[in-house]
Amino acid sequence: MTGGRLELQGLRKSFGGVVATDDVTLTFEPGTLSAIIGPNGAGKTTLFHLVTGKLPPSAGRVLLDGEDITGLDRQAIVRKGIGRAFQVANLFPSFTVAESLAAAIMTHEGRTARLFSAFPPRDIARRAEEVMELCGLSPLARRPARHLSHGDQKLLDVAMALALDPKVLLLDEPTAGMGPEERWRMIERVYRLWQAKGLTLVFIEHDMDIVFRIAESVRVLRYGAVLAEGTPEEVRRNPAVIEAYLGAEHALEEAP
Repeated sequence: MTGGRLELQGLRKSFGGVVATDDVTLTFEPGTLSAIIGPNGAGKTTLFHLVTGKLPPSAGRVLLDGEDITGLDRQAIVRKGIGRAFQVANLFPSFTVAESLAAAIMTHEGRTARLFSAFPPRDIARRAEEVMELCGLSPLARRPARHLSHGDQKLLDVAMALALDPKVLLLDEPTAGMGPEERWRMIERVYRLWQAKGLTLVFIEHDMDIVFRIAESVRVLRYGAVLAEGTPEEVRRNPAVIEAYLGAEHALEEAP
């Protein structure tokens, strides 16, 4: 499935007197790779919750390929084509990598009657194998999810989202909790997946070296509102972004 066009129009979310997202209007064109950055509490994860239906917006709309999907339930939004990584260790802790992928596909398609069968349907098993190969997880096919390393669990999160053929894939800090080498292996794998699948990929990330290395465009949030957007180079040199988030020292570094 090719990438979809994701539009956020005036998205606002408030919790009592606290505004988590404030009139966020952004467009992510089909097949693009975009990063969302900003200080802690800037509203980044809340924005993903609004897009995926985990939270209802107080105001505004979410459009996918021109269709208003605001207010749909989470499963309906997934079926429309917006994917977000699962929390694998909590969802299927005793399932192997192959079983986890098969279970995600069957649940998505409403084929839960055979969810605990020793032999998943042939078409499901084939799709699981294709995703494992694409994500480099084939050697771990028979390993239980709970016995994977932290990095491999995060990669399985991504693989399970990919198995549902999304048009738009949202990744919330895909390298969180990883060491430097593992972080770069993970982001390189994500980059190759994006190239291979042609998805519209949007990721939240705090590691600016990663952001400036792979993102085509960067959106900056502060206090729930859009502070700036542009190419990595434009954002790196934006005075408001430097003051609010990057700091002069990082901004003056050469982009990798």
